[in-house]
Amino acid sequence: MRRLLDNLYYASGAFAAICLALICVLMLAQAFGREAGLLIRGADDIAAWLTAASAFFALGHTFRHGELVRVGLWIDMLKGRMRRWAEIIALSITACFVGYMLWAVAKFVFESWKFHEVAQGLIRIPIWIPQLSFLLGVLIFFIAVIDDLAVVLRGETPAYQVAEDARRASGDFSELT
Repeated sequence: MRRLLDNLYYASGAFAAICLALICVLMLAQAFGREAGLLIRGADDIAAWLTAASAFFALGHTFRHGELVRVGLWIDMLKGRMRRWAEIIALSITACFVGYMLWAVAKFVFESWKFHEVAQGLIRIPIWIPQLSFLLGVLIFFIAVIDDLAVVLRGETPAYQVAEDARRASGDFSELT
């Protein structure tokens, strides 16, 4: 199960990176196309959807690697049982908020599908299709939070703390700047 979840987080982060690369390719194609007198219709719509997809698909991956903003400043001051309980409380609250977000996003996407909403830009497709990246990204983030909550409840160190400790051990203090 651990390998499956780690592969899910990795794939999600890789897909976010691919979306960013596609934005770059699209912007370059627009720039060169403009010089050649070619117009790429709907490029702004596609770039917007790719931007949203890259942001939401990156959530689970960045959380697991200790790159997402969290309350580590306060938790790092605690030791032993107090730290463990603070971590449990913080992850539980986060799981509640992300769980609610997942429910709200799922409802939002379902209503877009149910009412046959169409994108308002140049590309006329059902809007729920690009909205799926929002839903899937939040779902993967929710799974990542629950995963680390389960790890902490077992008395182990969460993945984001392991990643942060590894960065510090290697002399990488870039997050402190």
